[in-house]
Amino acid sequence: MKNNIRYILAFMCVLTVSACQKYVDIKKSGSQSFIETTKDVQLILDNYDLFNMDYPLDGEISADDYYMDDNRYNSDVILAEDKALYIWQATAIRAASTQWVAAYNKIYHCNLVLETLDKIQASNDPLVINNLRGSALFLRAYALWPLAQAYIKPYGTATLQEPGLPIHTKSDINDIPGRGTVKETYDAIIKDLTEAAGLLNATSSLSSRPNKAAAYAMLARVYLSMEDYSNALASADAALKIKSSLINFNTLNLGSYNPFPRFNQEVIFHSVIDFHNSVLEVGYGDEDKALIAPAIINAYAENDLRKQVYVKENLDVPEPSGTYRFVGNYEGAVASTALFNGLAVDELYLIRAECNARANQTAAAISDMNKLLVTRWADGTYPGFAASSAEDALAKILLERRKELLMRGLRWTDLRRLNKDNRFAKTLTRTINGNVYTLPANDPRYTLLIPQEVITNSKLPQNIR
Repeated sequence: MKNNIRYILAFMCVLTVSACQKYVDIKKSGSQSFIETTKDVQLILDNYDLFNMDYPLDGEISADDYYMDDNRYNSDVILAEDKALYIWQATAIRAASTQWVAAYNKIYHCNLVLETLDKIQASNDPLVINNLRGSALFLRAYALWPLAQAYIKPYGTATLQEPGLPIHTKSDINDIPGRGTVKETYDAIIKDLTEAAGLLNATSSLSSRPNKAAAYAMLARVYLSMEDYSNALASADAALKIKSSLINFNTLNLGSYNPFPRFNQEVIFHSVIDFHNSVLEVGYGDEDKALIAPAIINAYAENDLRKQVYVKENLDVPEPSGTYRFVGNYEGAVASTALFNGLAVDELYLIRAECNARANQTAAAISDMNKLLVTRWADGTYPGFAASSAEDALAKILLERRKELLMRGLRWTDLRRLNKDNRFAKTLTRTINGNVYTLPANDPRYTLLIPQEVITNSKLPQNIR
């Protein structure tokens, strides 16, 4: 077997400005090794820095789980492009294509793995090959979906033929697909995840590795973003049949600034977004930039333990009094500059409950909410989830979703889909330096501008403003 580590180093490619045109810039050398065995493939898929980190945060910068005061916003540490996204400037655009690059780098390696498996499958255990193939398909879809939440319009009947994302299914650097459509983008994501669910092992030894439960959980998340609530319900149910354990918050250290262990029992697939020096930086003393929105803080009841384990009041100078920071990161490490955006059991209960409420299955929705929330309240104080109708249950579930999935990288997607419903549409407002900025529901700015380097070098059409 050739030197696998050398191969990995040779192929951990960096997408440069010129590479945006050719998908990826591969540095080749005479000493480069090749993927030849299933062990080599597993080494690639186990590259945590590649497949479990650096997922896009661009949309979340514009979301409303947090806010900044003037001092934070005016800080020289925060990038100008983050400031522009924060106040929803129509011309806000990434000066560098880091988020886009990281996603397509993941996709490139998935395609490379899939092509390799096609070549070596005949001489290997089909169960091993299937799990590896399923992992690559899962990771390819998992990398593409966050880009869809930021850079193409929300999925819906009126937007299906609007510009989508480039769908790369080959490792050939000369393969340069166009943008396609919104429908084609989501079709590709669903196809990969559905196939992955049929190939993957039910569980995995590490939550950084894909498995069948993760594929179903991601299908539930994707279908929810598409407002395909029947399929979201079926997918969440399939995932929960494999993994349904919840953390009892009464067992946590309520005073800790690091209450959740990394890879905790609720995590189905672990991934993170890197927020260092962005407006989303939270939870770590004087470097905090994000303050949690008062509407969320005020929504937690007195005996709801999430107000202790998800957030902490800022009591130290120079923090503004009466403000809160986020500490409920499932990434674990208190000094981490990464924010958990992976798949977890609590999200599945919320998806299933919401979809049941939308299907007028109120009792089933209430049952799921009780299973989740009893683990979140102080022992002996949980009053039970009550709803007078399916519509009442839905409104309450959506509020619990916001309180439960705080700073998980999902709020922007929720705003995009819920804004289509007049019952839940929301105009966002920020005040900075005495100026008031607003983002009405369904505004074109809910679709971000594609990084300029990508437009320049790939000749893709830009999103319309």
